[in-house]
Amino acid sequence: MNKAIIGRKVGMTQIFTEDGKVIPVTVVEAGPCPVVQVKTVENDGYAALKLGFIEVSEKALTKPELGQFKKAGVKPHKVLKEVRVDNAETFNVGDELKADVFAAGEKVDVSGVTKGHGFTGVIKRWNQHRLKMTHGTGPVHREPGSMGPISSPSRVFKHKHLAGQYGVENVTIQNLEVVKVDLARNAILIKGAIPGPKGSVVTIKNSVKSK
Repeated sequence: MNKAIIGRKVGMTQIFTEDGKVIPVTVVEAGPCPVVQVKTVENDGYAALKLGFIEVSEKALTKPELGQFKKAGVKPHKVLKEVRVDNAETFNVGDELKADVFAAGEKVDVSGVTKGHGFTGVIKRWNQHRLKMTHGTGPVHREPGSMGPISSPSRVFKHKHLAGQYGVENVTIQNLEVVKVDLARNAILIKGAIPGPKGSVVTIKNSVKSK
C-alpha cells in the first residue's frame, strides 16, 4: 500500500539491540503533517494527498501559497508537497499524518536534496585519478587530462565528466529499514544514512522494492 510522510533530518546516532549489536540510524522528525488537499481517482485521475510541514507565519508565504492553506482552513506551513497514497478517500482536509504511519521493520525509500559542495574539480566530483607527480608532468596534476581527438571531431562530446557544481541534487535511497518509531517525539529512526544535511526536508515513502 502506498503511504508517505514528510520529515526533517535531525542527525545520526546509534542504538543497541538486546544482543549487543550496534545499529547506525538516522533520526527523522516526521510530521505532524496536516492534509491540505485530498485528490481522488474520481475527481483527479489519481489518489494523492497534499501535505504541509513546518508551521510558519503568514508573512513567510506568497499570496498563492497562503491561499491554499486558507481554503483548506489549515495553518500556514513552510513545506507543501503532494504524496501518492492508495487510500486517499479515507482522509479529510485537516487530518494529521504522524510518525506512526510507518512501523518498525518496514522498508522505506527516503528522498532528499544532497549536500552542496560548490564548484569542484573532476577528482572530487567524478572520482578521477590525478596525473603522476614526476617526469615533467608540470603543475597540472589535478586537471582532467585529454578531452578527445584534436582533429576529428574537434570538439568535446556532451556529458563529458568535467569540473562543475557538485551536490544539491534530488537523490532517493531505496530499501532502508525502519528501526524504531517514537510517536511521542514524532521521530522515525531509519537504519543507515539518508541524503541531505542536518535540518533538511526529506520525504519518506514505502519501498518500491518491497512490493
